[in-house]
Amino acid sequence: MGYNSPQEMANIAVKTGVKKVSMPLLSILILGFLGGAYISLGYLFHIRVVADLPHEWGTLNALIGGAVFPLGLILTIIAGGELLTGNMMAVPMAALAKKVTVKQLTINWILITITNFIGAVFVAYFFGHLLGLTESGTYLEKTIYTATAKVEDSFWMAFISAVGCNWLVGLGVWITYSAEDTAGKITGMIFPIVAFVAIGFQHVVANMFIIPAAIFAGALTWTDYFSNFVPVFLGNAFGGGILVAGLFFGAYIHSNKKKTEEQEKEKEDVPYLKKTS
Repeated sequence: MGYNSPQEMANIAVKTGVKKVSMPLLSILILGFLGGAYISLGYLFHIRVVADLPHEWGTLNALIGGAVFPLGLILTIIAGGELLTGNMMAVPMAALAKKVTVKQLTINWILITITNFIGAVFVAYFFGHLLGLTESGTYLEKTIYTATAKVEDSFWMAFISAVGCNWLVGLGVWITYSAEDTAGKITGMIFPIVAFVAIGFQHVVANMFIIPAAIFAGALTWTDYFSNFVPVFLGNAFGGGILVAGLFFGAYIHSNKKKTEEQEKEKEDVPYLKKTS
């Protein structure tokens, strides 16, 4: 089982960010759709598992729900998909290393946001609404309860919750860079994802599924959705772009680059020995 050091993981993150903005447009559109759909399938799995669990189990319900939710990220990373929250970590890493421009980062985030949304709403409408998987009995109750709790958060509460979310999700993706085999990647990513779900943090792509599912059920409105989208998007961007990419860039790339430059300068400052006749 191969293992990469944190320094090597930082370099992999930079290369990954470059690859993400360099993919053909068709690939970005398809993989973005799949990323949104996969996260939504994981959330649907979560709803179908936890809705009927006994209330008396308390926080064990949250732990069980968190344990099944990672399906979405596993499918995205292993099968192939583009996820906005992951790109909020990897692409800024490449931008900080001056391998990607702000324009490239912005275009990538816009495209992945739109395609993740389409994929998530696809699952919410066809599987949740038409098939009725989120619109019957306890499943409907759980869907509406969860979505309503998210949109009722104030701007700053939603923002802070989203920061915590993508700090953990970004770390989950980051940890996959440490492994060179599938089992290692899956094992590494699971625990941060379980934590964010069990805690109840807000994830911008997951919300693209759960809130529209409640909208299709007639419980919420699109105004509710977009008022939640803005703070959660910004919070996820801060969590992934600053608390993961920014801090690890400073620790493993910028500091090492500065150290190398200082060593090179010291070499240049050493006076040459002159031969005397």
